[in-house]
Amino acid sequence: MAILVVGSVAFDSIETPHGKVDHCLGGAATHFSLAASYFTDVRVIAVVGKDFSAENEAVMTRRGIDTRGLERADGLSFHWTGAYSGNMDEAKTLGTDLNVFANFEPKIPEAYKDTEYLFLANIDPVLQARVRSQMPKVKMVCGDTMNYWIADHRANLEKVMRELNVLLINDGEVRMLAGEKNLVVAAEKVLAMGPKTLVVKHGEYGATAFFSERSFGGGLKARHPFRAPALPLAEVVDPTGAGDSFAGGFYGYLASQPELTPAVFRKAMFYGGVMGSFAVERFGTERLQNVTREEIDARFKLFQEISHLDYTGA
Repeated sequence: MAILVVGSVAFDSIETPHGKVDHCLGGAATHFSLAASYFTDVRVIAVVGKDFSAENEAVMTRRGIDTRGLERADGLSFHWTGAYSGNMDEAKTLGTDLNVFANFEPKIPEAYKDTEYLFLANIDPVLQARVRSQMPKVKMVCGDTMNYWIADHRANLEKVMRELNVLLINDGEVRMLAGEKNLVVAAEKVLAMGPKTLVVKHGEYGATAFFSERSFGGGLKARHPFRAPALPLAEVVDPTGAGDSFAGGFYGYLASQPELTPAVFRKAMFYGGVMGSFAVERFGTERLQNVTREEIDARFKLFQEISHLDYTGA
């Protein structure tokens, strides 16, 4: 089963206590695509500028990612500059140059119209809605957003949320969206806005899934969540893209399975954690480019050991 991801392919300039890199390959769609490519076929729609080289594209195509949806525009690619300090739990944004991304209008190639899994990465909810409307036959839709869209584009975002099987955002965004400090209460309010299932990312503390009565055909309640821990790491080099890598591992595994069940969903959350843990070990996408499936499965076993995850029959 193929996944279509619509989002940003960009360059990042990053400084952390472990060093500094300039214009390394980044972007939500890039991290997501690389992580998901270890589980299933991936197609990507994004816009890049004239500074996006054949070698940059080869980072994706070497992983089998279909890049026919990459639009090349006259200008420079989206460029983000940020710095981390201390425990690196949050980046300080030093610069955001949207460049060609400012006029991004996703165009869906005819060859992509049969895609069964759609991931709407963090872009304008108006664009998310347009893409969703052009993909009426998708089996499952997962989406992401951020505080900017929640604060200033709420009406458009709420329209998108009604179309989502899974909303995947961080705990601060859940509380902001719901106007509630308590995460369980906030999750119930967000689920009432439309998503069938909510996956909340907690960074280095893992992720929690909240279910509605519409999850898996009914029967699961938001007050009975599932928590997947993060893997303790000796060293975190660059947290940029960890959440998108989690999403790629999570959704990639879901798309690789013949049926969506609670057991499959739980296992997918652990694979999301696995891919997020690899992403932070190097700057940019370097680690995701070179990890092996054997390493992925070995790290999944570590998750089993620390969590006692029972995935028999998944």
